[in-house]
Amino acid sequence: MNAESPKISRSLPQIRQLDEAAANRIAAGEVVERPASAVKELMENALDAGARRIDIAVADGGKTLIRVTDDGHGIPAGELGLALSRHATSKIDGTNLLDIRSFGFRGEALPSIGSVARLTLTSRAEGSAEAAELRVTSGEMGPVTPAALPVGTVVEVRDLFHTTPARLKFLRTDRSEMQAVSETVRRLSLAAPFTAITLRDVTGGGEGRVTFQARRETGALPEARLARLRTLLGAGFAENALPIDAERDGLRLTGYAALPTYSRGSSVQQFLFVNGRPVQDKVLTGALRAAYSDFLSRDRYPAAALFLDIAPERVDVNVHPAKSEVRFREPGIARGLIVSALMHALAGAGHRAATTVSTAALGAFRPEGGRPVGPWPSRPGGGYTPPPRPSAGALSTAWEAQAPYGQPHRRQPGFAELGGWSARVEDPRPAGEAAPSGASEAAGARPEDASDLPPLGVARAQLHENYIVAQTATGMVVVDQHAAHERLVYERFKAQYAKAGIAAQTLLMPEIVEMSGEDAERLLGHAEALSALGLTIEPFGAGAICVRETPAMLGRCDAAALLRDIGDELADMGSSALLESRLEAIMSRMACHGSVRSGRRLSVEEMNALLREMEATPHSGQCNHGRPTWVELSLAEIEKLFGRR
Repeated sequence: MNAESPKISRSLPQIRQLDEAAANRIAAGEVVERPASAVKELMENALDAGARRIDIAVADGGKTLIRVTDDGHGIPAGELGLALSRHATSKIDGTNLLDIRSFGFRGEALPSIGSVARLTLTSRAEGSAEAAELRVTSGEMGPVTPAALPVGTVVEVRDLFHTTPARLKFLRTDRSEMQAVSETVRRLSLAAPFTAITLRDVTGGGEGRVTFQARRETGALPEARLARLRTLLGAGFAENALPIDAERDGLRLTGYAALPTYSRGSSVQQFLFVNGRPVQDKVLTGALRAAYSDFLSRDRYPAAALFLDIAPERVDVNVHPAKSEVRFREPGIARGLIVSALMHALAGAGHRAATTVSTAALGAFRPEGGRPVGPWPSRPGGGYTPPPRPSAGALSTAWEAQAPYGQPHRRQPGFAELGGWSARVEDPRPAGEAAPSGASEAAGARPEDASDLPPLGVARAQLHENYIVAQTATGMVVVDQHAAHERLVYERFKAQYAKAGIAAQTLLMPEIVEMSGEDAERLLGHAEALSALGLTIEPFGAGAICVRETPAMLGRCDAAALLRDIGDELADMGSSALLESRLEAIMSRMACHGSVRSGRRLSVEEMNALLREMEATPHSGQCNHGRPTWVELSLAEIEKLFGRR
C-alpha cells in the first residue's frame, strides 16, 4: 500500500484567495528568473514605447542596480499606478490574444519586478508639462510625486530578489550575470537596429564603463540589420554573410547566414526572430541545423541571423510568461522555408570560402627570424625602398616562359575530357633533351591577359603531393586537392541520386517491428516520404509495422532501430531527416574513398581541371566536414610579407 503523502492533510482543505503580493511574487518566479530577465522586460517596454535611444546601467551583475532610460512616449502621471498593477497594459485590449504585434502584452513585468525589489518608475509623457515618479518597495506602492525628466521613462530597480533570499542564492557570480545581461541586450539590439543602445557596468559607482554600444542605424531595414550585425559580431561575419530573402505560403524569411567555413564552436552566433521578437524555438534551430548538415560536422554550428515574418494568428507567442518560446500553427511550412532558403543561398555562393580563413593563413606566415608580419623596418641612413613591380611586358614574357613545354596558351581540358584523374601529361621532347630555360612542368597555360584568368586561376605547382598552388589575377590560391575532390565527388553522387532516386533492396524475409499504436500511426503517415528514400513500410496489425525494403546503400541495417529513431524524431520535431542524413553520410564516406588521395602527383591538366570544376560546382569552397578546400592570398597581402607595402 502506498504511503500517505505528507503534503495531503486528513482534514478537508480550505481554498483561499492569495493576496496580491504573494501572487506577484509567484508571477515573478516565471517572468523574472534572473537580472537578465528584468533587463529584457524593461528593454521590451522601452522599444514598445518607440524609443530611439536606450541607456542601461547595471551594477554587480544586476543584483544591486538595474536602470533603464529611454526617450519613448512616456507614461502619464495618472497612469503610473495602473502601470504597476497586474495585467494592466496598453499593448492589447484583451479581445484578441492571437493578434499580438508588440513585445509585451501580459502586463506582468513591472508588478512582478516591484514585488521582489525596490522599484522607482519616473516618466514624462509626450505633451505633459512635467514628469512624475512612483516608488514601489516589495510590492508596496507609494504616492505619485513630481519629478524632473525630459520626455521618456526611467525605471530603476535596486536590490533585486531581496524579498526572496532563496532565489538570490541561486544566482551565479556577478561576472556570469553580467554576461547574461550583455547577451540579452545584444539580441534585443538586433531586433531594433534603428534604436541606439548603450550598456554600462556601474559597479563601484560613477559613470562606469561601457560594455556594449550600438549606434542608431539609418537606411533600409536590410542594410541597417547588416550594419548592426557588424557591430555585434564583427566585420568577419558581415564579409562572409549571405543575404536571405524567401517567401512561401504567406511566410517571409529574411536575414543573413554565414558561409559554412565561417562556422562556430557553439550556437552563440545564432539569432532567430519571429515578427521581430527574439525567440528560442526548436523548430527554427532544428531547421537551421538541417540546412547546414551537409556542410558541417556535429561539433560545429552555423552563424546566422534570421527574421521570420508571419501573420500573428498563425503563431502563438503566449506559450510562456517569458515570451521567448513560440508555437507555430504550421511548423512544417516554417521549417521547410528555412531549409530551402538557406540551401538555395549556400548553393548560390558557389566555391566561396570565408575570408577569415585567408586572414588566419596570412597570420601563420612569419619572416625569417620570427619577426611578426608588418611594415619592413627602416634601414640606418635611409628608408627601405621596395623594388618596383615588373612591367606588363616582363610579366608576359615570364608567363610564356612558364607555360608547359610546347603548349603556349593551350586551352586546359575540362574534367570530363580527362576521363577521370588517371590522365597524365606526356613530355613531347625527345629523350634526354633538356627543358628550355624557365620552363616548368608544374605551370599551367596562361590566357593572353592576367585579367582573363578564371576565379581560381591556373595551376603553378603541387606541394607535398597534396596542395595545388594557383596564380589568380589578384594573387594566389592554395587548394587542398583531396578535400576539394571529395566535395566534387560527393556533389556528383547527390546529383545522381536526385536524378535516379534511391535504390531499394527487398528483404527476403520482411521484418516486423512492434511499437505503440501512436508511434506506428505516426510513421505510417510518412510512409510515402520514406519510400522515396528506399524505406518501404506498411501496417501489420495493431501496433506493428512491416518493413519490406530498405535503402540498398545502407547494406545490412537494423530496421527496427532505424524506425524507432525516425519515430522519435517525428514525435519531437514533427518531421525527420534522419534517414536522409544517414544516406548522405554514406555518400560522403564513398566520396572520401573515391576521391584523389593525398600524396598523389597530378599533372598540370589534372590540377587545372580540378580548379575549373570547383568553380562550376556549388559548395566546393568547403569539404564534406565544413573545412575550407582553398585559401586565397591577395597580392597586397603577399607584398606585406616582404615589406613591399
